[in-house]
Amino acid sequence: MEKVQEGIVLELLPDGTAKVKTSRHNDCENCGACPGNSAMVLTARNPLGAKPGQQVAIEIKEVNMLKAAFIVYMQPLLAAFLGSLAGWWLAEKWGLALLTLQILGGVLGFALAIGYVKYFDISSKTNVSMQPVITDILSNR
Repeated sequence: MEKVQEGIVLELLPDGTAKVKTSRHNDCENCGACPGNSAMVLTARNPLGAKPGQQVAIEIKEVNMLKAAFIVYMQPLLAAFLGSLAGWWLAEKWGLALLTLQILGGVLGFALAIGYVKYFDISSKTNVSMQPVITDILSNR
């Protein structure tokens, strides 16, 4: 399922994408993670050749939004939990201080997860299937 939003092209970028100002949809308003409430600027692929000032329709795949939300919010928590479980297991196996290894395992798991979030952020910017795309030009301004 895809979400379709309307926006206005602000500028064209040399890589075939465009910066588009669009209003926030309900999911963004409920999240509140980004500053501001009324509008956001995103970079979208521009296969139709939309020009600055034109109103366009942008398609964002919902699967990509869910995947990104899971990786950013849930994966670090799961990694910290699994790291603390690994610390508990190692402490029991080697007879070391339980709490210390649990804390170290949780911190290490969380740090690795944050590193993966950064990697995912960089790779999603270059992954064409993850990017929003302009699907229709609504006005010829």
